[in-house]
Amino acid sequence: MKLRLPFIKNPPLVSIVRLSGAIGMAGRGSISDASLRPLLEKAFRRGKPAAVALEINSPGGSPVQSSLIGARIRRLAKETEVPVYAFVEDVAASGGYWLAASADEIWADDSSVIGSIGVISAGFGAHVFLARQGLERRVHTAGKSKSFMDPFTPEKEEDVARLEGLLEDIHANFINHVKSRRGDKLSTDEELFTGEFWLAKGAAALGLIEGVGHLKPKMQEMFGDKVQFRRYSIRRPFWSRFGSELSQDVMAGIEERASFARFGL
Repeated sequence: MKLRLPFIKNPPLVSIVRLSGAIGMAGRGSISDASLRPLLEKAFRRGKPAAVALEINSPGGSPVQSSLIGARIRRLAKETEVPVYAFVEDVAASGGYWLAASADEIWADDSSVIGSIGVISAGFGAHVFLARQGLERRVHTAGKSKSFMDPFTPEKEEDVARLEGLLEDIHANFINHVKSRRGDKLSTDEELFTGEFWLAKGAAALGLIEGVGHLKPKMQEMFGDKVQFRRYSIRRPFWSRFGSELSQDVMAGIEERASFARFGL
């Protein structure tokens, strides 16, 4: 137990929260508002930290979970008056960049992938395969939109148009979040919100990040060589590795691997 004496000034404390993996997907290492809530509360409130540092390595995922986590970070930062710094590892793309933009400053490695400010919906159409196998899809609904984008029937023009409208609305929310957080730092480059992504120096030139910098030396530069660190990360119970959750983890791992692979990682 550490003795705290009133006349001895303790060195600054920086809380580190690790945000690694796809956002909102079931399985080990995934990021969601529910899983991060207790970690973020502790990181901002325990020990009167001088700052909270976010270690981010995420290719994105759920726009809703990205928004919820980002909003929670901003609420806690405002309530505790604690600044937030994001440090990108391999990638902060799509929802991963949404999280990074929730920080007051964003730093990255030279080779970090940044951006992909867009929204994607992907799936498969199996109606041709079923027809070749002599199978007939039978769907009965109450409500004309209940079979919206059914992967076992041919796409309908009206369904595609509605889906594109939903994606545009989510994209607008994403753009508004980035503009509200980065403000005048942002470039007016037309490619900024097209889903394009860049390495750190290119992202810095566009105002998406402050520049190249790593967590420990940057925090020492800001708070002194004696700054202390306290880490918070998601811990998975040992027994949850078995049973039905194992298959969920395998599928989530495949999907997450595919998400990282989009950025050459």
